[in-house]
Amino acid sequence: MIRYFFLIILTALNAVPVMSQNCPSPLRKSNFSKMTSYDELSDYVQKLDAASDLLTVGIAGKSPKGRNLYTLLFSSSTFGKDESKIRVLIIAQQHGDEQSGKEGALMLAEELTNPLNRHLFDNIDLMIIPQMNPDGSEKNERLNGNGKDLNRNHVILTEPEIIAVHNIFNKYLFEVTLDVHEYYPFGETWKKLGYRKNIDETVGPVSNINIAESIRTLSYGSYMPYIMDYFRQNGYKGLVYSPGGPPGISYLRHSTFDINDGRQSFGIQNSFSFIQEGMNGKDSFSDNIERRAKGQMTGMMGLLNYVHANGSQIKDIITRERHNLISEKPGKKISIQSEHVRTGEKLELPVFSYSSNSDSTVEVSDYRPEVKSIYDVIKPAGYLIPRNNIQLMEWVTRNQLIRTDYSKKRGETIEQYEINSVDSIDFEGDIIINPSVSVKEISKSVRPADYLYLPASQLRGNMIVLALEPKSMLGLATYKEFAFLIRAGEKYPVLRVL
Repeated sequence: MIRYFFLIILTALNAVPVMSQNCPSPLRKSNFSKMTSYDELSDYVQKLDAASDLLTVGIAGKSPKGRNLYTLLFSSSTFGKDESKIRVLIIAQQHGDEQSGKEGALMLAEELTNPLNRHLFDNIDLMIIPQMNPDGSEKNERLNGNGKDLNRNHVILTEPEIIAVHNIFNKYLFEVTLDVHEYYPFGETWKKLGYRKNIDETVGPVSNINIAESIRTLSYGSYMPYIMDYFRQNGYKGLVYSPGGPPGISYLRHSTFDINDGRQSFGIQNSFSFIQEGMNGKDSFSDNIERRAKGQMTGMMGLLNYVHANGSQIKDIITRERHNLISEKPGKKISIQSEHVRTGEKLELPVFSYSSNSDSTVEVSDYRPEVKSIYDVIKPAGYLIPRNNIQLMEWVTRNQLIRTDYSKKRGETIEQYEINSVDSIDFEGDIIINPSVSVKEISKSVRPADYLYLPASQLRGNMIVLALEPKSMLGLATYKEFAFLIRAGEKYPVLRVL
């Protein structure tokens, strides 16, 4: 009876984060009065490393200003070597003015040294990158040291921080990822309507419909109810991540279906991936930082507890769906233009009323939680990249894509797009290019030595299609660095192999 009672108490303690007293994070050590600087973070992770046999600190790369991107690897064995374990990646503070992600990640690292949480690493290998954007963090600015938005860089991969995190992903092929951010609810447009969003933590599963349906089903049907209940039990208000609005002015949706962020760039490789956005402070810095940081840590711990309990199921699904990507034959439909649509569901949005100075809810009728394809292409066997196109060749290298010399096989057809005209299309409120194209077979005129071959049957195969198709809403040509690819009256330089 005594033994049974002890097990009940131990289970209860494991369910709720209990802060370790051995090596407090800099924020907690300051009694939540001072944000953690880069130098303090650097000293702290080394101190935590020395104090824990589970933790190994590494460096993924450097920022434009030469600051280290620290990796915190938690494992009860050699990290990444035990194939029975499920690999989890948590990244925080891609945006430098979203401080609570970094602080919550450091508090999580502290908490994971608590012996009560050691059981998590029976079946999990965890990497935390607590600060993706140290240059922006030091100035409390959104952009990195090159003035770029890191969370819009995961397709073109031009920034060193994003190159570094994708190199890390490619090395370990994490099955589960979480990208931690903050949302800012204090805008004037909302205030004029008399209220603002009032959710402690929002969570967004993958929403690009080219990601395996089984992953999306598990995300929405199993993880989302779990994490919402986990927040509630720990005293936080949670909701599915639904940007947009205000109601009556603009619709609300389940974030973007773009793949250029830290959630869907991994999700498009059939990963169990999420974004977590906590509510920012009024000054986007220290306001209400204790609750913000603890809320973020709670969400991260909730993910680890869920993965620990459901690791075998997640790993089986990811393994199967990644195998499908790698072995997939040509002919599958890939959505390259999509839109957010209504389902008849209404959203009960928690808000803070400025007039009553109290919590309330607003029913959102123009709620568009579903993504529907409006233009598909047939996935080819692969693409031919002209070797004399330096920008494309460098993009292939940065993405570490599988590529070979091209040798034409019997029965293969090579197609080239011709850009007839360049129109525009609305993409989540932004106007982007929408070229009119025609297709011509050019099999006999292609010199194989002039091209590099990218097979579409690889882990990033769907990303390749979305990036290289000229009509893709998510394509390379929608970025200014690659705008040269689309010119009216000219031939598109990337060829399709069928």
